[in-house]
Amino acid sequence: MKIYWLLAAASTFLAITVSGSEPWQASWIGVHEKETVTASQKALRDRLEQNPLPRKAWLRDEFANQWFCYRKEVKLSQKPARAIARIAVDSKYWLWINGELVVFEGQLKRGPTPEDTYFDRVDLAPYLKEGDNTVAVMVWYFGRHGYSHKSSGMPGLVFDAEIDGKPLLSDETWKAMLHPAFGDTEAPHPNYRLPESNLRFDARKDLSGWHLPGFDDSAWAPAETYGKPPCAPWNQLEERPIPFWKDFGLKSYPNEDDFPSVSMGEPIVAKLPYNAQITPYLKIEGPAGEVVDIRMDNYRGGKEPNVRAEYVSRDGVQEYENLGWMNGHEVHYTLPRGFKIHALKYRETGYDTEFTGTFECDDEFLNRYRQKALRTLYITMRDTYYDCPDRERAQWWGDVVNEMGEAFYALDTRAIPLARKGILELVNWQRDTGVIASPIPSGVSFRELPMQMLNAVGYFGFWTYYLYSGDLGTIRTAYPHVKRYMELWEIGNDGLVVQRPGEFTWGDWGENKDMAILYNGWFYLALKGQMLMAEALGETGDLPSISARMKSIEDHFNKTFWNGREYRSAEYTGETDDRGHALAVLSGLAKPEQYDAIRKVFRTHQHSSPYMEKYVGEALYRMRLEDDAIARTKKRFEVMVAHPYATLWEDWVIGGSGGGTINHAWSGGMLTLLSQYGAGIAPTSPGFATYHVLPQMGSLKAIKTTVPSVKGHIELKLQNEDDLFSMELLSPEHTEAFAGIPHRALADITRIQVNGTVVWNRGKVIASVMGFEFIEDAEHYLNFKVHPGRWHIKAHYE
Repeated sequence: MKIYWLLAAASTFLAITVSGSEPWQASWIGVHEKETVTASQKALRDRLEQNPLPRKAWLRDEFANQWFCYRKEVKLSQKPARAIARIAVDSKYWLWINGELVVFEGQLKRGPTPEDTYFDRVDLAPYLKEGDNTVAVMVWYFGRHGYSHKSSGMPGLVFDAEIDGKPLLSDETWKAMLHPAFGDTEAPHPNYRLPESNLRFDARKDLSGWHLPGFDDSAWAPAETYGKPPCAPWNQLEERPIPFWKDFGLKSYPNEDDFPSVSMGEPIVAKLPYNAQITPYLKIEGPAGEVVDIRMDNYRGGKEPNVRAEYVSRDGVQEYENLGWMNGHEVHYTLPRGFKIHALKYRETGYDTEFTGTFECDDEFLNRYRQKALRTLYITMRDTYYDCPDRERAQWWGDVVNEMGEAFYALDTRAIPLARKGILELVNWQRDTGVIASPIPSGVSFRELPMQMLNAVGYFGFWTYYLYSGDLGTIRTAYPHVKRYMELWEIGNDGLVVQRPGEFTWGDWGENKDMAILYNGWFYLALKGQMLMAEALGETGDLPSISARMKSIEDHFNKTFWNGREYRSAEYTGETDDRGHALAVLSGLAKPEQYDAIRKVFRTHQHSSPYMEKYVGEALYRMRLEDDAIARTKKRFEVMVAHPYATLWEDWVIGGSGGGTINHAWSGGMLTLLSQYGAGIAPTSPGFATYHVLPQMGSLKAIKTTVPSVKGHIELKLQNEDDLFSMELLSPEHTEAFAGIPHRALADITRIQVNGTVVWNRGKVIASVMGFEFIEDAEHYLNFKVHPGRWHIKAHYE
């Protein structure tokens, strides 16, 4: 299937936005009121026309969790060369052309703004043929708000295609029907954060073959039309900015040989190879009217009920795939006693990206940690970045910042649009007051968590996105919103930031949070990010104000909080907060002469959650204490890494703070640090036009890594032996790399070879190699510059 989605360049986003504004000829359609079993569509439509606000008035339980079928027959004189369709629904859809599945779970959760809706662009040409063609669309209408979705309050479909210049449009000529087999389970239902409902499918009521050519739809009513886009309640339609899901296909479970051929009425545990987003499948044989229960092992992951499914059998051999995705390590099927089991399978789907970034070293603990961090990152990507894929599926921005940093080192560049989408959603949901909040999109609750918002708009959030992607267009769009938000913050009479409580004064999970230090650290880092963005955009008029606020904090931070041994605010009476010390180092407010004392703090205090542990680890690397960073990671993540689960947890114990899910990507920050600092690869100008390779291996002896930069793959192999340091670097085109050979405390560099040529001997340059240039002998490295190409550099020590 050919699909259209957003690439890395900012200009591409702008182009897609323009293309998304081309006029729509099709109408929104729905099931005619007489065919609607649970409610009157006409009454709802009339309510929309008379009073388009408020949205919540449209939401009714009786409308939730409905599935609709649409059919259209079209005759073509020849196989088309071009056939592009624009499709939008609330909330998800599956598309078949001539019985062939074209889109599996299309449509993004709503919305790009608080009012609007996404649409998909799909190439139909490969599936159409000369003569009669059948278009079939099945729509799942959530009918519920959630932490990742704002319901329009109205089910509907718009299908606007151009086939060799001729229109194929959704209108009253389409056939439409409420699917009678789908319904709700009894309680417990999914927790309020999820817009998805449990699915109950009664196979006795199935519309068998309804999506196939030749199906008799003469009894179906024509669709009812609601108006052409843009119209309420779906409003403006914005093109999908991320890929369609990657479909791994139906697969057998690794332990299928253990399955009984006939059910004994006990749960059958089908093991997955790892924690994955899956739709479970079954092929069974038995009598009609019996219930099969399908749920994951972590159905109550995060303490509250998530999604599950029920299948009501018809008579005989039957198969069913539950289309509402779930996640976990195991699928638990409970079939009635006596049912024959022909097959149990699963389909993994997920964000369409590849694990092209790699990192291996001679420490197996770190390798296993990274493997788990990568799996956790991937399972928290879909419509948005998630905090977790089970309890919430929510775009909390503390999580997003960590996930985005990991993705730049672990995934190919197709992951970049998901970060861009999140940035644009965050700023497009900014309130009239200037407040930004998360999680969004959301129709339930989105609150300002001040420190998460500062992290989002600042140095580790928006600025890091630009530095790694080179996408200035997104920063140009976001910057006015950042400026407006930062204007809400004030410097107090003490020269430090006034602590805005927001709507959720959250500093981290756990105890012993010195909030005054955390506020000032995050605010300073946000100012730093704002300053860098203003410079990149040429917003020079903003720089004096930003600089003045930064200087005020610089002048007062240490005088107020540093007592000679540690950072501590006057009001704080808890144990010393390691998180605040990390932010002091990362912001540059802590000076090198304080590092010995701060090192003692990090060795004796471990209060941070897995989320904030990333910043503690980064602070240790910045202090050039890489072995301390590794040792602390091993200590804090020991239980998690040793556990059989394939993913990392929300807290240090399962079921801990915040609910303690077993798959929280904010825990994977060390994945970033191993490549950024351990291997030493990081951009020094936006989009990797220039980058450095300054390894901090510590006691590690070997590192092999690939960084999938927007300029191409950077491949690096490092060997760190007693008397030899070796660097093999493949640097991509259109880059300039600044690399360094580490100095050692007890040995001197005596000889350097570059691609087999000795270029440096006992402090002197003795030869040259084209594309290689020595820069300086600095404190920690002997620095050089290399052009694109393959480089093998060896340094000998005595």
